[in-house]
Amino acid sequence: MIGKLILIWYYLLTRWRSRTAASREVVERRQERRIRRHLRFVRKRSAFYREHWGELSDAQWRQFPIIEKLEMMEQFDRLNTAGVGKDEAFALALAAEQSRDFTPTIGSVTVGLSSGTSGNRGLFLVSGRERMAWAGIMLAKVLPRSLLHAERVAFFLRADSNLYGSVGSRRLQFAFYDMLQPLAEHIVNLNRQQPTIVAAPPSMLRALAEAQQDGRLRLGPRPRRIISVAEVLDPLDRVTIEAAFGQSVHQIYQCTEGFIASTCKYGTLHVNEDIVVVQKEVLDDGLRKFVPIVTDLSRTTQPIVRYRLNDILTERAEPCPCGSAYMALERIEGRCDDLFYFHSLADRQLVLVYPDFITRVIISSAPDVAEYKVVQHAPAAVEVSIRLKQEQQQGHAISSSREKVQRQIFDSIQQLCDKLGCEAPHLEFSELHHEPGLRKLRRVERRFQP
Repeated sequence: MIGKLILIWYYLLTRWRSRTAASREVVERRQERRIRRHLRFVRKRSAFYREHWGELSDAQWRQFPIIEKLEMMEQFDRLNTAGVGKDEAFALALAAEQSRDFTPTIGSVTVGLSSGTSGNRGLFLVSGRERMAWAGIMLAKVLPRSLLHAERVAFFLRADSNLYGSVGSRRLQFAFYDMLQPLAEHIVNLNRQQPTIVAAPPSMLRALAEAQQDGRLRLGPRPRRIISVAEVLDPLDRVTIEAAFGQSVHQIYQCTEGFIASTCKYGTLHVNEDIVVVQKEVLDDGLRKFVPIVTDLSRTTQPIVRYRLNDILTERAEPCPCGSAYMALERIEGRCDDLFYFHSLADRQLVLVYPDFITRVIISSAPDVAEYKVVQHAPAAVEVSIRLKQEQQQGHAISSSREKVQRQIFDSIQQLCDKLGCEAPHLEFSELHHEPGLRKLRRVERRFQP
């Protein structure tokens, strides 16, 4: 009962904060007050942070040294405030993934593993109180109607968690769809459940959209909300998903380190500045690209303070019509690990190429492309895997169309390289084969260390 009251309190508090955050001054004043209160708690309870910050006062938090995933994992035992050891937490989380039973906890603490896209899996700890607070905040931000309305939610994830199981009630029914299970099984269960909200990685939403279009999936009347999670939402996937379900796709930007952003009613991603502080490590001021440095104001079991994410974000240039004073994002581009590098024509030094440059080249140059994946194996070696709309509709390759598309992509890559003053890489073309499942889909991926 206490847990449900916590959920309702944070649901109402989040709604109130969103309505009353009328200006940047209000947002920043609230953040400053909350972060100083939070830091006092963390100093007392976390030996790692107490030493890490040294003589710097709480008022100097902007100068605190940045941490990243490797350091957080190395210092896990001394960083968390619940006395949970890393070995014990890893053993529990790995056992849960193998058994697909995600209910066990350490005391009241839920343990989870990040997906480890970069090859370095991270642990996260959340207490029972934090779990219910998170649920209330999440519901306030993503439900299309109030908490009083009945909803049936289908959420697709690579691993379930007590985080999600905490939310269910008579009005709000949650069904976990395991990404490891076959798509055909999901379709049968979705047709039976008839969810009003579907939350899934865009690669799964894309597969469901195609099933909806060809009649295998029959969600009707249409769901009230489609939500993209866990992967970058590519423009081509967005178009297909929105056409199939007749509505805009909403997004949740959440990772091991916090609930970072969510979309407003206009579909604009806003940083959840009522619960996180995001500082910007600027990559390109003119292009508004930055890496986020995150401080989570709600996490006390595993405090996240001045944590550098490995993501590239682009800030929105124009104010959002919703009027929110929270920072608006144009897009989440992907990981810093997926920045491409080509050789400069002038001196053979490496030239940085942002992932969205590659995305725009593919989409703008080849309208016949239904899906793609671009992998850079070396500065001069890039593999382009594509699936054409004709192949999608007819189930077989049309060689002349494929050759035309490949020439268009080749020419566009050459034009991009000319503009950037770098050598065009050798392009190797192949057919795209991807099944939604355990591995996250990265449309633009680099597989070498520059």
